[in-house]
Amino acid sequence: MFKILVLQSLYSLSDPELERQVLDRISFRKFIGFSEKVPDFSTVWKFKERLIQTGKESELWNAFQDQLDLKGLQVKKGVIQDASIITAEPGKSKGDKSRGEEAKTRRSKDGTWTKKGKKSYFGYKLHTKMDYDNSLIRDLETTTASVHDSQIDLSLPGEVVYRDKGYFGVKPKGFDATMKRGVRSHPISFSEQERNKRIMRKRARVERPYAMIKEVFHLSAVKVTTVARVHLKMMFACLNFNLHQLKTIAKTSPG
Repeated sequence: MFKILVLQSLYSLSDPELERQVLDRISFRKFIGFSEKVPDFSTVWKFKERLIQTGKESELWNAFQDQLDLKGLQVKKGVIQDASIITAEPGKSKGDKSRGEEAKTRRSKDGTWTKKGKKSYFGYKLHTKMDYDNSLIRDLETTTASVHDSQIDLSLPGEVVYRDKGYFGVKPKGFDATMKRGVRSHPISFSEQERNKRIMRKRARVERPYAMIKEVFHLSAVKVTTVARVHLKMMFACLNFNLHQLKTIAKTSPG
């Protein structure tokens, strides 16, 4: 069942389409071990709900992280934390006007509004922590869109954590490598500007997993209804990104 959900995330399949594809494609059947019985789409849905209700999805994620450590891919030079908005349909009222914060439709039960620049977004937010050395996602959190980036700290004591200006003013559990931001009557100094540039160069690689999650796995927007369900989707997307990155590491490793 876990492997089936990996396939669903990798190919952006609905539950009914997942059932059809597993029955039809030899490569899918080989991946899940040529099981004699293929679960139908309702069984897949119930399994995902059970993962959420029991908290087993966290155990699966942690087991995968342990395997990365056993392969010698531990965090060494630091981590990069960032966040990205995942949109959802807020629901419409008569006259095609958005219902805003009152939107509690079946499709958008937990979503909230946020503003980025001059544009408003409704939905959720994916927070990730990526290993600087190997570009592997080592932790994630999913919240509603209105939760500010700085409210989520995924760092661990002893880790150097590189963060952008959105986290300025909030200390992490790890060693703070957050970009400086000027405040009223106190612009940042030249040395702080140079420090920001160094951190920005280190942070540049964090855009790649978000690009894959949104463009390759087609998860820039979701149709599921709660934070917990969105988190499960994001977890499998991050896991699939890591599997892809492991192939890249294998190709580029000497020997």
